[in-house]
Amino acid sequence: MNYQETINYLYESAPMFQQVGSKAYKEGLENTHTLDNYFGHPHCAYKTIHIGGTNGKGSCSHTIAAILQSAGYRVGLYTSPHLIDFRERIRINGKMISEEYVIEFVEQHKSFFESLSPSFFELTTAIAFRYFADEKVDIAIIEVGLGGRLDCTNIINPVLSIITNISLDHTQFLGNSLAQIAIEKAGIIKSNVPVIIGENNIETKPIFKEIAKKKGASIVFAEDSSHLKSCDSKKKSWFFETKKYGEIKGELAGLCQIKNANTILHAIEVLKECGFSIDTQAIKTGFESVCKLTGLMGRWQKLSSSPLLICDTGHNKGGIEYIVQQLANLNYTTLHFVIGMVNDKDIDSVLDLLPKDAIYYFTKASISRALNENELMHKALNKGLKGSSFATVTEAMNAVKKECLPEDTIFVGGSTFIVADLLSDSNTFNFD
Repeated sequence: MNYQETINYLYESAPMFQQVGSKAYKEGLENTHTLDNYFGHPHCAYKTIHIGGTNGKGSCSHTIAAILQSAGYRVGLYTSPHLIDFRERIRINGKMISEEYVIEFVEQHKSFFESLSPSFFELTTAIAFRYFADEKVDIAIIEVGLGGRLDCTNIINPVLSIITNISLDHTQFLGNSLAQIAIEKAGIIKSNVPVIIGENNIETKPIFKEIAKKKGASIVFAEDSSHLKSCDSKKKSWFFETKKYGEIKGELAGLCQIKNANTILHAIEVLKECGFSIDTQAIKTGFESVCKLTGLMGRWQKLSSSPLLICDTGHNKGGIEYIVQQLANLNYTTLHFVIGMVNDKDIDSVLDLLPKDAIYYFTKASISRALNENELMHKALNKGLKGSSFATVTEAMNAVKKECLPEDTIFVGGSTFIVADLLSDSNTFNFD
């Protein structure tokens, strides 16, 4: 098989949550332990950092990876989902896993995992853990896929656990309250392993404290002692004045990056206590060049200046709240809002947050989980939003191009997969 045939085989033989949702979700770690035994416990060959939470875990994972590789470490990075290429999920020092490795892995081991029938994420995690061992990384940043307690990444024994925040998402699996979701997310807290909580509230803080105490894990609530003296947005970048490292320029421009930055700086302090050598320049380089160093995309990403075109993968109430607040801070004549969602999200809560003065282009991503664009439009019109529906992101963007002026602003989001469809074809956002 060539690479594309191999990827198609993986998609067809192992159900992928990205495409089909709950049908691909497998509760429990039995398959994961079986795969781990078969591949010789590869995650034990290197140190790991485990990062969970509802929002922000991707930005934190990539930025910590960028800092560590700037400090001279060989860093594995495992994140999900991918936007364009499957190989985005598995990187070492920013470089994606090779096509050849994926092909050889599947060809050598498919007879074993065919009999096991793992989920797509279970299999992908096994590939990542084995690849990092084969390539002799010093440390790997492992992002939780879904939840924490029963997520198949949760077999690792990291040097540090991070839970960025808790918001209502994937409630069909994790629970209908912040407290229930916090219990699932807190499943990554390990015995005697320090844990950092990026954001907390009155519902979740007691849960984290209780579980950490039971596990003998030291716990830091990042919001209780900020590393940031001030922050300012200049020329689409954040400038953080820190208590210890002077001014740090942050490449990621979303409002959520203020809290992410504080969480990351707390993580760096713990890592230095664990023996990692991380100087001030490595921290500054990691923050300033995270996208270049790790390949991160889709976080308040600017794709055009005239008109201003921004995309962001925020897709639940917690993420959309930041996006709407940031859009309100922009100066524009007209806001064109291209939006699509998947059918297992809290659609109404998101629609309630959206600005009433925008022109909406309701669309759907090219995955089976995508909510029908006409159903989305109907829900939105009932909430006082105005716009039209389009079958694809390309069609929606073509309509935007006919209507927008150079001084207008375009936002594309509502779903990771809407952003993926946008970025997959540069002609979609080419205004030349």
